Amino acid sequence: MDTAMIKFVGQIGIPVKDINRALDFYKNKLGLSLLFNTDSMAFFECNGLRLMLTLPEKEEFAHSSSVIYFQVNNIKDTYERLVDKEVTFIDKPHVVTKMEQTETWMVFFKDTEDNTHALMSEVQV
Repeated sequence: MDTAMIKFVGQIGIPVKDINRALDFYKNKLGLSLLFNTDSMAFFECNGLRLMLTLPEKEEFAHSSSVIYFQVNNIKDTYERLVDKEVTFIDKPHVVTKMEQTETWMVFFKDTEDNTHALMSEVQV
């Protein structure tokens, strides 16, 4: 008998100040697949997880989002490609933990709406 109420996260909302600027960043710089957009929202596919960019409906929702950790295969290559696209990084790729034969690498960046997100990669050593 399955007792888990929550199966998985289906969508994450990211508050934005300028929908067109944010849409360009997530589509053209990060390379996410745009599902559809309206005047106040944009929806992207991210391997089974939907990202929703949205203009806040109320002032109480007009704040930075939670940090989203985007899994990548090669963090150093992805970092260099995004630097070439003028993505603003807070730091450089670095090891945050090592568990047995696996290192977890991360690097943090800002989107055009001042939200902080990260790239992460699991590297076998």
